[in-house]
Amino acid sequence: MSYADIVSVTLVVGLEVHVELATRTKVFASAPNPANPAFHDAEPNTLIDEVVIGLPGALPVLSRSAVEMSMMVGMALGCRIAPLTKWDRKSYFYPDLPKGYQISQYDLPVCFDGAVRLPGLDEKGNPDSSREGATIGIIRAHLEEDAGKLLHESPGGRAIDFSIADYNRAGAPLLEIVTQPDFTSAKQVVFFAKMLRNICRFLGVSEGVMQKGHMRFEPNINTHLTLADGRVIKTPIVEIKNLNSFRAVEAAIEHELAEQPRRWIEDRRVMGKGMKVTRGWDDHRGVSYVQREKEDAHDYRYFPDPDLPPLTIDEAWRERVRERVPELPMARAERYAKDYGLGAKEAAALVEERDDCFFYERATEALATLGTMRSVAGKLAANLVLQSGAKRANERGVMVSELGIGAAEVAAIARLREEGQIGNQAVETLFDGMIESGAGGDDAAAALARVRKLAEERGLLIVRDDASMERWCDEAIAAQSAAAADVRAGKQAAIGRLIGAVMTASGGKADAKAAREALLKKLK
Repeated sequence: MSYADIVSVTLVVGLEVHVELATRTKVFASAPNPANPAFHDAEPNTLIDEVVIGLPGALPVLSRSAVEMSMMVGMALGCRIAPLTKWDRKSYFYPDLPKGYQISQYDLPVCFDGAVRLPGLDEKGNPDSSREGATIGIIRAHLEEDAGKLLHESPGGRAIDFSIADYNRAGAPLLEIVTQPDFTSAKQVVFFAKMLRNICRFLGVSEGVMQKGHMRFEPNINTHLTLADGRVIKTPIVEIKNLNSFRAVEAAIEHELAEQPRRWIEDRRVMGKGMKVTRGWDDHRGVSYVQREKEDAHDYRYFPDPDLPPLTIDEAWRERVRERVPELPMARAERYAKDYGLGAKEAAALVEERDDCFFYERATEALATLGTMRSVAGKLAANLVLQSGAKRANERGVMVSELGIGAAEVAAIARLREEGQIGNQAVETLFDGMIESGAGGDDAAAALARVRKLAEERGLLIVRDDASMERWCDEAIAAQSAAAADVRAGKQAAIGRLIGAVMTASGGKADAKAAREALLKKLK
C-alpha cells in the first residue's frame, strides 16, 4: 500500500478550548485569580490559600460569578443551560495538581447542546459570502478548576536544574468548550478560535491574552482516507495539547493532515478504542510528537464531589444572565453589512477586536450627530478606521483605539471630507495631527472645531474660488499637454494626471472632484 492507493484525504477536526475566566477570585476559593487583570503580574505562589493547596479540612465554595460567566458564554454559543448541574472529582496525579484531583464536571455540565454558524471562507480564511458556510455543534461547556504550572527556569529567567511548582493558577476558573468534529479545514478552526476569543472579550469574561494562557486550544484531528478500491479508512484521532496561538493551531492541523496518511501507510492503525494519542507541538521545528496514549474517561475515576452540592439554575436566573449578553461580534458584522453597505471582509475586520469595534461605533455615532445620514456615517467611519487607522496601528504595533486620536475626531475628519472642505491628502495629514495632539474626547462638535482649526492652521481647507480653479486648470493643461490631448481624444484615464497637476498647482487646496469637472469642461 502506498500514496498512489489513496484517492482522497478528508480532514475531520473537533476542538477543545480552555478559557480562563476573569473572576476576581478563584472558582472554589477566595484566593485572587491570576486571570483577572488586577493580578496578572503576581509573584509565584502568592495567589494561594488553604483550599487551593488542599490542606486538610479546607472546603470549596462555588463562585457565583464563574457560573454566570460560563452561562453567558454558553448562551453566546447557542447552548442550553442546565437546570441542574453538579461537580465531580477527576482523579489523576501531576506535580502542579496539589490535591491529587481536579474538580470538574462529568455528566451534567452547566452548558450543553449548542451550535454556531461560520461564514464561508476564502483561501486566506477571510469571510466570503459567495462560499458555503458551516455549522459547528457545541457538545458542552463545563466549568472546572485549572491546575498550577511548572516553571523550568527561575522567575528572573535564570537557568535552574530543577522545576518550580507555581500554584497561582491552581483553582482558577476554567471553562472547557468542546465542539463536535464538524471542522473540515484548519482555516475554519482558526476562524472559530478567533471568533470565540472575541466573544469572550465582548462578554467581559476573559481578557483573552494568549501569551498569559487565558485561552488554550486542543484540536482533535483525524483523516478519512478514500482508497482506490472504495474503502474509507479513518486514521486514529490525535489530540494536540495546549496550543496558545492561532498560528500554532493552524500549523499543527496542517501538519497532522499531511502526516496521518503517511503514518497509516507505515503502521495500519485505524480509529478505535484505545487508539487515540496525545501529542505535543514543537513550534520551532513545526512537528508534533507523542506524549502519551490518550486516557478514557473511566481512567480518571470520576465521582461526584462530596463537598459541593448540585446547583439548580432556574429560569429567572437564566433570564437575568441573558440580559447581560450584549450584541455579539458576528451579529454586529451582519448589521454593519446590512445597515452600512459594508463588505463581508470589512465588517469582519471591524469586529475582530472588541475595543476597536467600540471605537468604530462611537465614531459612527459622532458622525451621525454632526449631521451625516447614519447609513453614510457607518461607511465613512469604516473607511477611516480600516484604512488610515489600521495602517498607523500596524506601524506602531497597537490597536486603532490606542493610537491617541478620539473617535469623535475621526468623525470630524470624515465630516469635513464629506462636505468637500478637505481633500484625501488632507485626511491623512489631519489624522496624524490629531494623533499627535492626543486631545480625544467624545464631544462631536468640539472635535469638529479642533479638526477644522488644525486644517486652517496647516492650509488644508479647500479653496472655493472659481477664478483660482480656472488658473490651476490652465497651468495643469500646459504642464500635461500630452494628457490633455489624450482626454480630448476620449482617453478618460488620462484625466488623473491632470487632476494631480491641479492639486500640485493649488498646493493641495483644490477639491479633486471639482477639479475633474472643471478640466472636463475645458477639454470638451
